[in-house]
Amino acid sequence: MLTGASGFVGSHILDLLQEQGIPTAVLLRPSSNRGFIEKGSRPLEVRTGMLSDPQSLRVALAGVTQIVHCAGCTRARNVSEFYAINHLGTRNLVEAINASGSGIQRLVHISSLAAAGPATPALPVREKDSPHPVSHYGKSKLAGELEVRGNCRIPYTIIRPTAVYGPRDRGFLPMFQAVKRHVLPLPSGRQSLSIVFARDLAETIVGCLFHPTAAGKTYFVASREIVSGRLMARQIALQMRRWTVPLPLPTALLWPLCLAQEIGSRLTGRASLLNLQKFAELRAPGWVCDASLIQQELGLECRTALADGVAQTLEWYLQQNWL
Repeated sequence: MLTGASGFVGSHILDLLQEQGIPTAVLLRPSSNRGFIEKGSRPLEVRTGMLSDPQSLRVALAGVTQIVHCAGCTRARNVSEFYAINHLGTRNLVEAINASGSGIQRLVHISSLAAAGPATPALPVREKDSPHPVSHYGKSKLAGELEVRGNCRIPYTIIRPTAVYGPRDRGFLPMFQAVKRHVLPLPSGRQSLSIVFARDLAETIVGCLFHPTAAGKTYFVASREIVSGRLMARQIALQMRRWTVPLPLPTALLWPLCLAQEIGSRLTGRASLLNLQKFAELRAPGWVCDASLIQQELGLECRTALADGVAQTLEWYLQQNWL
């Protein structure tokens, strides 16, 4: 069973599961947007439930042998929403798994580099390092990890992806839109980033589902390539073949923007990606991890280079009229 199948990353995982002929049920809320998953060529079994409803989870797990828990909250109207989904929702799922008996063989839990905290290319974070998240998003993802490690009675694997980009992504879409308008956004050049292409991440997650060595392990997942916001913007402009006017975005300038977005979110009741919690991540010196462990132990590596990933993302945006 796959949770979060209607989202950006979850839909790529679902694509791969279906391509490999792995029978898959998806857990969706009644209100879930199914735009990404209804276009698949294979029949799809949908089980209705919510992470906040333990009884619906117990019903949904009937006959399930493996679980990929990809559902999560990346933007929230308030702090408590992060914890309600990323922490308590994971707790409810783990308790439902424990109550289901011995039929479930593996849980692959999708966390985030944010749970580990920032790091630089000189000292990239590794799986053995103590976590130090700097935002409530990261803290809530870490709390979800602790629920899995401390309470899950079946073999589990925890995946910590870095920043994910690719077709269907709305996070990096504004950068493409700015370039289309001949504006080249240039964030602070200090912050180095590990990134991962969505298809590579999906392949890694599916690879962990049945691998015996992955049981009980936590892995970072990222491309070997370390980039920056500026490098990504320039690569996008190169792929789009647009002339652009540079727009420097010093970190200090982002604070009032994050504040305005947070106030707007509180007034409208709509979650915003930018807020004061996000500013804590934006001002960090870097978000870099060492993803060599999963390659050494499982032979899984994210090989898509930034240029190729941006090209594929751009092609999809154009095909779908997102640009």
